Amino acid sequence: MILADTGFFVALANRNDTFHRQAQQQLKILTEPLITTYPVIIETSYLLYERSGQVAQFKFLQQLTTDSIQILNFKNNHLERAIKLMQQYANLPMDLADASLVVLAEELKESRILTTDFRDFSIYRYLVNQSFTLLLS
Repeated sequence: MILADTGFFVALANRNDTFHRQAQQQLKILTEPLITTYPVIIETSYLLYERSGQVAQFKFLQQLTTDSIQILNFKNNHLERAIKLMQQYANLPMDLADASLVVLAEELKESRILTTDFRDFSIYRYLVNQSFTLLLS
């Protein structure tokens, strides 16, 4: 499974986004399912509405109903870990969506991520010292 961040979803939906073409190309060549978290879904839904309108927001949410993207069911222990990560990376700062993806990486032991947040995900570490593989960079 490949982790998917907000920037990837926003880039896919917005033809004017700097990473739109890269996101489309990556989606075409992927042979594994995508997985994300509810904090990412909430952030994506908000940003799509703000930047591209309700149609883009609804298309994204409708896509989620097809089970084409898996979603981690965030539990209390995941939230506790996310809070610790947000405290650890408070100088960046790390938001809940990013923290949830680091937690997801730890759950799956997976480093590959579709993100446009190259700066932060090149700094973040999961399972103490494991770095992410940034698929859009």
